[in-house]
Amino acid sequence: DSPSIQAADFIAYIVVFSQIIPPAKTFAQGFYAIQKGIASADRVFEILDAEEVIEEKPNAIAINTFKKEVVYRNVGFQYANEPVLNGVNLTIEKGKLIALVGESGGGKSTMVDLLPRFYDVTSGEILVDGINVKDCKINDLRGLMGIVSQESILFNDTIFNNIAFGLHNVSEKDVIAAAKIANAHEFIMETENGYQTNIGDRGGNLSGGQRQRISIARAVLANPPILILDEATSSLDTESEKLVQNALANVMKDRTSIVIAHRLSTIQHADEIIVLKKGEIIERGTHAELIKIEGAYKRLQDMQSFE
Repeated sequence: DSPSIQAADFIAYIVVFSQIIPPAKTFAQGFYAIQKGIASADRVFEILDAEEVIEEKPNAIAINTFKKEVVYRNVGFQYANEPVLNGVNLTIEKGKLIALVGESGGGKSTMVDLLPRFYDVTSGEILVDGINVKDCKINDLRGLMGIVSQESILFNDTIFNNIAFGLHNVSEKDVIAAAKIANAHEFIMETENGYQTNIGDRGGNLSGGQRQRISIARAVLANPPILILDEATSSLDTESEKLVQNALANVMKDRTSIVIAHRLSTIQHADEIIVLKKGEIIERGTHAELIKIEGAYKRLQDMQSFE
């Protein structure tokens, strides 16, 4: 006789099987989620447990104001035994606009990264109002600076919270005022929920120009005495660049500004233009002065005029 199963047994089997499958799937999904979480936690703890490269001295000096000047004194820096800066001397007086230009790899970004101590100089020193940055409280030092870089650092949160990030007890009135200076208020009000609109991961729901203007609004709200702009418009289209440049012009009024520029047309009004090549300052002066000497700056200007 061939094996057979009674109808009642078959129905019982189906019922039991159907009851087992959902919790089994849930268990498998839960196990996968736990393993994924453990892997993520390992990466997070690796960062948290990493040794601090930039250390603050036990007797570090509080520095809450910027009164006079920033001085780079014979500054040298090397990365992985490769020299990046060599013997850089530069004084940036309060209220002045300084532009750093030159070919890629010349050391422009490294120069501005050394000021807030994202890295430490290999030789020489950087002084803020006569105090070596290595002797300052790190949070105080960085609190003096607002940084707008090529890649906006935004979070999966509302526009309001992204502008007010890092600050406490910020009023809506202050956020709106900052957004207006940054030419951002108009497009913000066109979004679904205005300042309470969520912008998505890394600001993915906004255009490049809109993201930059949110970053600028954040810098305006923080009101730092020193503003650092690291090629803030280099990845934008012409229309967005114009809006962002107008916003930056508003922010830089009466403020000490260090600008790394790709397009030389945006920094012709700078108080001093510094031309870097292979980690050294090879020319410095105003736009008119550098054009007159017909050196590296003039060649860069001529190359861009044909683009």
